[in-house]
Amino acid sequence: MLREKFDLYLDLIRWDRPAGWLLLLWPSLSALWIAADGFPGWHLVAVFVIGTILMRSAGCCINDVADREFDRHVKRTASRPVTSGRVGVKEALAVGVALALAAFALVLTTNAVAVMWSFAALAIAVAYPYAKRFVSMPQAVLGIAFSFGIPMAFAAVQARVPLLAWALLFGNLFWVLAYDTEYAMVDRDDDLKIGIRTSAITLGRADVAVVMLCYGMYLAVWAVALTGRIPLPVLATTVIVASMQALWHYMLIRDRTREGCFTAFRQNHWLGASVFAGIAAGYALR
Repeated sequence: MLREKFDLYLDLIRWDRPAGWLLLLWPSLSALWIAADGFPGWHLVAVFVIGTILMRSAGCCINDVADREFDRHVKRTASRPVTSGRVGVKEALAVGVALALAAFALVLTTNAVAVMWSFAALAIAVAYPYAKRFVSMPQAVLGIAFSFGIPMAFAAVQARVPLLAWALLFGNLFWVLAYDTEYAMVDRDDDLKIGIRTSAITLGRADVAVVMLCYGMYLAVWAVALTGRIPLPVLATTVIVASMQALWHYMLIRDRTREGCFTAFRQNHWLGASVFAGIAAGYALR
């Protein structure tokens, strides 16, 4: 029974679907390198890698509890542990709290500024699951939540959050809007039936065009922010590689099929990895 319960918890935190925490991790690591003007040290790398996994897992617990009534009516989510009743609400929340406390313990090994900002990060993470009830584009709220590792990284390295951190967060917000709109396009028909607000529904037939515009804004903002910080050839190569992936995503989503949109969403972590690899290489070669 213990093994069965453990497997349920792994399913609850989406352990077999690492794309979610990778989407959180790459911008956070990129910000660490930028804030430190190069390699930030193994301690901070470990804190942010492990902390990202823990917080994404905690977020899954909160999200599943908040959405359990909606998820019953969506084919893709109906079998989730909380929705299906295999894990109780209090039990899921207890797992989420334990994971969040473990992540907070890691933040305590950094500095007081990072600890302070961690409370804001937690508040946004808790608020997101309920945003779709009140906001026409809840993906914007998710964009802030999934980008908050950026100011956290600057706080951990520099004990402050400069304007550069907020500029990078602003740019990353567009990337989150792009990939989470692709995700919302998968469930558009189900969401329309149950009355959930999403960017895919709000944008209507403009969804594909806006997704591509968001990719462009993300890369443009980060390219401007990185100009002069890493060698121009490395920066140009990074933007080209990322842009080619964005164009591939256009090929996947242009017909708005569930399979194509879901594949595009799941593969976005490679785009983030490419940007991080370019930044790390740029600082190493500088």
